[in-house]
Amino acid sequence: MSQRNVETASTVSCPQAAGPLEGIRILDLSAVVMGPYATQILGDLGADVIKLEPPAGDNMRAVGPMRNPGMGAIYLHLNRNKRSVALDLKTAPGREACLALARTADVLLYNTRPQAMARLGLAYDDVAAVNPRIVYVGAYGFGSGGAYAGRPAYDDLIQGMTAIPSLYQQNSGDVPRYAPLTLADRAVGMHVAIAMLAGVLRARMSGRGQAIEVPMFEAMSQLVLGDHLGGKTFDPPAGDTGYSRLLVSYRRPYATLDGHISLLIYNDKHWSKFFHLINRADLLQDARFCSHTARAEHIDEAYRLVAETIATRTSAYWLGAFDKADIPVAPLYSVDDLIEDPHLREVGMLKHLEHASEGSLRTPAPVGNYSETPLSIRRNAPRLGEHTQELLLEAGFDESAVAAMVDAGAAVRDTHHNGTTT
Repeated sequence: MSQRNVETASTVSCPQAAGPLEGIRILDLSAVVMGPYATQILGDLGADVIKLEPPAGDNMRAVGPMRNPGMGAIYLHLNRNKRSVALDLKTAPGREACLALARTADVLLYNTRPQAMARLGLAYDDVAAVNPRIVYVGAYGFGSGGAYAGRPAYDDLIQGMTAIPSLYQQNSGDVPRYAPLTLADRAVGMHVAIAMLAGVLRARMSGRGQAIEVPMFEAMSQLVLGDHLGGKTFDPPAGDTGYSRLLVSYRRPYATLDGHISLLIYNDKHWSKFFHLINRADLLQDARFCSHTARAEHIDEAYRLVAETIATRTSAYWLGAFDKADIPVAPLYSVDDLIEDPHLREVGMLKHLEHASEGSLRTPAPVGNYSETPLSIRRNAPRLGEHTQELLLEAGFDESAVAAMVDAGAAVRDTHHNGTTT
């Protein structure tokens, strides 16, 4: 393990110097993947993220593998650089504590349905009454102005409704399949992070906050239709939907004699080099392959030619030949291969951490290099209620009031973290 990959300050309770978002505070009521991913991005960038959880904790805590209950692997990757306060918002003291935390927050993020927030007495008007500058962001399934408003939504459902499994079937000829990632949650989570920043920027210029909604269905529809609206971009339509290059059956890793490679022969320069490499310069005069437009119209034939050619030699041969010809090529990795990639090792993409309760961990590093405000993992993912006392004291409650909330079940605090009361 090289020294550059060790995050030596990962267990400290007093944060290091934060990144470019130092001074922004986010009260995060979200759970599972989409919302926590959005706030992890901003936490990595230096924001003070307060993770407000119910007494049972974020559901993602229970998804293994894990060493200790409530500290599942994906939870650990989604919730670093955050502090955890555990409150029962269905109780009057829990609601009061939430509003007290909201008074000093720039953003409140939630991913339950707006009706549920209203029932808790935490609708936008309720929160804005204690903090008019609050940016109140709802990240949920469907926009409030449409027929599906209020319906529950999960990553698989949104993938299905935005045609991703159907596109897979069209491309592969296989059965419909979901992308083997929490694709919708993470893609929309990036929109959520941008929305929070946009709202804060506006609030700091105008002095007033606002309510923002970021619906999963609409966000993923934008992503899919941006590629696949195709001929229906025009009215009347100029053709069918679909981006043909992405849908051709041969658009997949190419099989070699002993494995697979990832290859993209894209522009005229690449194709000319490819035809010379395989001693078929005559194809430069072929009407099907002589220009980018022609190849797009005959993309299935073009990619079939590539597939049949690649199958004749080994992966090592093609990786070397294409690299020498300056044609974009890469090995086909498994997740285990990705972990061992030499470039990621050099840039320290996997950080080695020491967690006070979970021991030695590896986690993906924050993304990006900032010359003046470098990013860091300042805090490990917290145990449930690890910072309840700390945060409620910061919000103005005294120790007896916090103890009363805990005794009444309105708050939960972790009393065994690192052997000390927190």
